[in-house]
Amino acid sequence: MEPTVDTSSPGKDRWTRFIARFERVVILGLMSLLMMIVAVATVELGWLLFKDLTSARLLLLDMEETFDLFGFFLLVLMGLELISSLKSYVRYGVVRGDLVIEVALIAITQKIIILDTSKYDGASLLGLAALILALAVAFWLVRTVYSRGTVLPPAPGDAQG
Repeated sequence: MEPTVDTSSPGKDRWTRFIARFERVVILGLMSLLMMIVAVATVELGWLLFKDLTSARLLLLDMEETFDLFGFFLLVLMGLELISSLKSYVRYGVVRGDLVIEVALIAITQKIIILDTSKYDGASLLGLAALILALAVAFWLVRTVYSRGTVLPPAPGDAQG
């Protein structure tokens, strides 16, 4: 899905190609950095789990450690989804709305898992609930639109792509 280029001006065409190459280099650099972050975070998650399981205690994991591990796991998952979103951009030249909303849902889920509800009032918690509902509805709407037509190519993990 290549954008149309105005060929009436050779200078414009040259700048358009330069900007497209620049974008591609930046995105590939971001993907490389993000892959390193996800790899290091995965190793750290494994180390934290190993350390927690090998400490001599009655319970293997207490509630707080479990929530911390789940939060860390969701951070790694969020990094993988960001890589998927960048890969889609490199492959198709389009930022997929459903992947962006999915990353936002994972991020808010991670925050809720580690949230200490005693520190927040009811209005803040209702605001979080409204945010989650809005993201879920937006995700459903975008996925419905994508599944009904040929708006975009399949997501990188889909069976067809």
